[in-house]
Amino acid sequence: MAGICCGVVGEAGETPSPMEPTSRPSARRSIDRLPLKYIADVAVPPPESSRKRQKLDLSASPRECQNAVQSSQSKADSPSKIPTLLNNSSECPRYGVTSVCGRRRDMEDAVSVHPSFSARDEKRFHFFAVFDGHGCSHVATMCKERLHEIVKEEVEKAEEDLDWEIMMKKCFGRMDEEVQRWSKSKEAPTCRCELQTPHCDAVGSTAVVAVVTPDKIVVANCGDSRAVLCRNNVAVPLSDDHKPDRADELVRIEAAGGRVIYWDGPRVLGVLAMSRAIGDNYLKPYVISEPEVTVTERSEGDECLILGSDGLFDTVQNDTACKVVRMCLNAQKARDTAEDCSDKACSDASILLTKLALVRHSSDNVTVVVVDLRTDLPQQHNGLINSIESPQT
Repeated sequence: MAGICCGVVGEAGETPSPMEPTSRPSARRSIDRLPLKYIADVAVPPPESSRKRQKLDLSASPRECQNAVQSSQSKADSPSKIPTLLNNSSECPRYGVTSVCGRRRDMEDAVSVHPSFSARDEKRFHFFAVFDGHGCSHVATMCKERLHEIVKEEVEKAEEDLDWEIMMKKCFGRMDEEVQRWSKSKEAPTCRCELQTPHCDAVGSTAVVAVVTPDKIVVANCGDSRAVLCRNNVAVPLSDDHKPDRADELVRIEAAGGRVIYWDGPRVLGVLAMSRAIGDNYLKPYVISEPEVTVTERSEGDECLILGSDGLFDTVQNDTACKVVRMCLNAQKARDTAEDCSDKACSDASILLTKLALVRHSSDNVTVVVVDLRTDLPQQHNGLINSIESPQT
């Protein structure tokens, strides 16, 4: 599989020399390709001695992965509100999502996708977010369930022109307050961290949120997840990772009385490998929930938007990620027609990026969101979500 992925993202390689014909069956079997199955913590057996390869029997493994493909059409209020063909740039762009547990024991990433979650002045806004939890998954899950609702409330409450930076910072602050109130409440335990850490103070989550409007891309980032815009064949970072050794973050932490200690990398007080996150009450005020916000005007050269957890970007560079997505979009563009318009290209791109991260030995959960920003193609509201997670043990 490493050879497959390298062939995808590498430069144009040399054409392999043809194999000399032979009548020996063993020689023909030697060029059979292994089945392209990517399963977390499950070994792929070699092909059988017969020429016809048998399908993998996944039911026998206790670490079986669960694949689920869901159409975003099921998330809409009613089918009558979903036009079959959308030519207006204010309608929902195509998207694809892949979330993989990978080599981790537990899945702590979460994804939030809400097309047309809010509207203002007859313009529809679309919400995409990736949350990477640490300590446990419940903070990431809370952000998944609540943050888009908070943003919607603030958008509808604003009377004049939206000040996206002020508004997104307020939304992240409200989300962090809800997490703190929940951690201090006496609710019944709902996750494993309740058995390990009193009041769940040592749990948090990164958050990278993108609100796509007809004329803007608003990105709010808190932590080391990342947003990258592909524009005119160039990767444009829309967020900057919040690492404890980043110059301005180091100054802020030390000014608040904290320290950055190198323990398997720079960490706040030798514990947390990021300097901003939602939650993590025990590390305040050194770890803050205030996001950095960028507002980017959309242009005709915009190709796609990639959101990903650090499980992706720790092993895959921005430029490489954009090349993979452009390849998938261009391949699908040649086949798209007004009658057959789908999100397969975005879904394929998110899956391929996930496989590339894993084959490059990413040791974290990997979550990828790919949003098609091109305006020269007809659009259809049926984004695909492909979730591959190992069951809890």
